[in-house]
Amino acid sequence: METFEQAFTRLLDRQKREATGMRREMLEKDMTGTKKLCEILWQAFGTIDEFVLEQEWVSEMGVKIYADVYHPVLRIIFEALGYVVHAEKITRQRHSFEQMRIRSFMKLGLKFMPFSWDELDQKPELCVRSIYEFLGRYGNPTSNGWMDLPVNEREIIRCAAAHVRPFSLSDVCGWLHMTPPPARRTLRSLVGKEWIEPVGGGPQRAYQFRVTETAIKLL
Repeated sequence: METFEQAFTRLLDRQKREATGMRREMLEKDMTGTKKLCEILWQAFGTIDEFVLEQEWVSEMGVKIYADVYHPVLRIIFEALGYVVHAEKITRQRHSFEQMRIRSFMKLGLKFMPFSWDELDQKPELCVRSIYEFLGRYGNPTSNGWMDLPVNEREIIRCAAAHVRPFSLSDVCGWLHMTPPPARRTLRSLVGKEWIEPVGGGPQRAYQFRVTETAIKLL
């Protein structure tokens, strides 16, 4: 059976391979706090495979912002906040930036759940219980039809939610290592179920797609 250490190493290595630019630099930094947080999430979820580390968005000010750990299906951001970085030595400018960052998350319709390093170290059971209580307010994806979808369809929605911007057929082919014909059939199925919708193009062919509000509310 895979241990947490093995799962975290595998997750971090995979996401480093997939990342570019500033996100890759963020993944190369000290990940102590992120690892503490992932261990709590491992206990709560039983896996960390669905999570994205250092997910990137563009803020309301037009600058890139990042979240420690993001669940693209549930659209929840989990963060580990060290006291020295986030309280003791924070500048006024940095404090304002952090508030803007959180506002940007809220405007994107994301849920935000922060933990301090002390809580993660000293009260892990309380942290896990808080996550269970938080998840209970939004339902369980295993009971809302999510798990009834074919694996390829779930993976497209998961990747699309993390992608943030509209996605294309070529994106899907890359995500699933799939040729265009079966990828196109899967997209048509998701459009028919109203989990995704076309963006641009014409009645015969869409150039891009995005996750629908129906899907976001269900997830």
